[in-house]
Amino acid sequence: MISIANIRFILRRNFVTGIAAVLIVVLMIVALIGPYVVPHDPLTTNLREVLRPPSSAFWFGTDHLGRDIFSRVIVAARLDFAIAIVAVSLSAAVGVSIGAFCGYVGGRIDRAMSRIVDVMMAFPLFVAAMALVAVFGNSVESIVLATAIINLPFYFRLMRAEINARREAGYVEAAIINGNNTRQVIFQFLIPNSMPPVVVQISLNLGWAILNTAGLAFIGLGVAPPTPEWGIMIQEGAAMMVSGQWWVVVFPGLALVLAVFCFSLLGDGIRDIMDPRRRS
Repeated sequence: MISIANIRFILRRNFVTGIAAVLIVVLMIVALIGPYVVPHDPLTTNLREVLRPPSSAFWFGTDHLGRDIFSRVIVAARLDFAIAIVAVSLSAAVGVSIGAFCGYVGGRIDRAMSRIVDVMMAFPLFVAAMALVAVFGNSVESIVLATAIINLPFYFRLMRAEINARREAGYVEAAIINGNNTRQVIFQFLIPNSMPPVVVQISLNLGWAILNTAGLAFIGLGVAPPTPEWGIMIQEGAAMMVSGQWWVVVFPGLALVLAVFCFSLLGDGIRDIMDPRRRS
């Protein structure tokens, strides 16, 4: 049983995890309320203010169309976080359910699904995402679906392994003796007791999903300009680094790095919190 005291103990020993958690909360709040409090319209162009360096009027400077980079970075957070959360939630829900069923029932269904997942994992993840977005079309929905599909094997294999290790446990046999059917055993007893490693995987995948969304936008797949999105902003500012307009790419790049880094640190912290060997 995880208590508040256990969590506090882990956070005291790993202060960086606490900082990462606080930063993620801040980023979430920014993503929610940011579009309503930004100082400038992120889509409005102003040719008189093209490529202005950071100043009191434009905190992060302006881009090649005179748009306020600070406003665009803040507004882009909502889109990137929304895509990542929806995609990872979808892949986790489907992957955990299928993996738990296959791990408990076994047989031909389990072998067939395992081979399908092996084939899916044989492809580089980003290349697979590119192919799926190309097939589904350039849209936010396509990025969500592609990201969910390429993440699904992680949850399938993780949950299948966890269920395989627990399906003959005493509480499972007791549940069967008490008249619970297969669905009840899986969803009421096995999955709840197998979730800790899945929660860690979700945290890690959220950071990767944000990075994947930005990467697809950077190469021109998925979200299209002028929509504020970190990958698009980095792509638009990359060519300007040579001519000295560093702020166009640095600030959206820092936002992307911060989000991915914080989710990775949070995943490590959650793993420590849920590890019974660290609860002492």
